[in-house]
Amino acid sequence: MLEIRALGLDGVLEVVPRKLSDERGFFSETYNAETLSAHGIALIFVQDNHSYSALAGTLRGLHYQLPPRAQAKLVRVVRGRALDVVVDIRMGSPTFAQWVAVELSAERWNQILVPVGFAHGFVTLEPETEVLYKVSEHYSAEHERAIRFDDPQIGIKWPVAPDRLRLSAKDRDASLLADAALFVFGG
Repeated sequence: MLEIRALGLDGVLEVVPRKLSDERGFFSETYNAETLSAHGIALIFVQDNHSYSALAGTLRGLHYQLPPRAQAKLVRVVRGRALDVVVDIRMGSPTFAQWVAVELSAERWNQILVPVGFAHGFVTLEPETEVLYKVSEHYSAEHERAIRFDDPQIGIKWPVAPDRLRLSAKDRDASLLADAALFVFGG
């Protein structure tokens, strides 16, 4: 059973799987295509990714892929905690450049569904954080893009001071939203 909650941007959802625990441990169904389809979400995931961050304050994002290799993502934390951020990058959308954030953690056992047309990133809040995510399209370096985590047009309020963040060169040098290749709303 999956509990599904809207997060304020079109199609961005928090998905909370039920955990069945006993003296042996627990069992959890973390993905069910039929349940998501009943909520109007018809995605086929083709790849699973696993990210490990040794230190708190590791920021990855804001990432996305352009069509025809655009990706939807279902993201969860299996160890530690992270603030997960999703930004609407669909030109012409009523929520263009707006963002939502949710804390994902192994303890809360929640997930976030990131639709096509949105940039995604997260910052780890604990050391030794592991993030798993399913994607609806295979990775393509040719279609991969990134937007700066500190773009003033977006104005994300990260819970870690900028000088304490750990970033890759790719993320540090990413484009501003105004200069990025984007999606078109309804297109």
